[in-house]
Amino acid sequence: MVKHIVMWTFKDHADGRGKDENLKLAAQMLAGLKDKIDTVRFLEVGQNINPSDAAYDLALYSEFDDQAGLDIYQKHPEHLKTVGFLGKVRNQRVVVDYKV
Repeated sequence: MVKHIVMWTFKDHADGRGKDENLKLAAQMLAGLKDKIDTVRFLEVGQNINPSDAAYDLALYSEFDDQAGLDIYQKHPEHLKTVGFLGKVRNQRVVVDYKV
């Protein structure tokens, strides 16, 4: 199994919307990938509740059977559409993929 974790910080204003609206839209887009990409075994999206300056705004946790499944996910047109949106509204992104 491969686990894929991504976290983002968001700009205060981007793509004609405020941060809260972009967070909500990003969370909806990410959550929708579960039903659009067959190789996703589990997917969870969460908005930060920690007031720390070190905290990120949004997190994605997902699971795949293997690296090939993650590769299919990453190249899927719906994922690429979401990545394009996130690229316009985020400040920072961190990612980790690991096998268990």
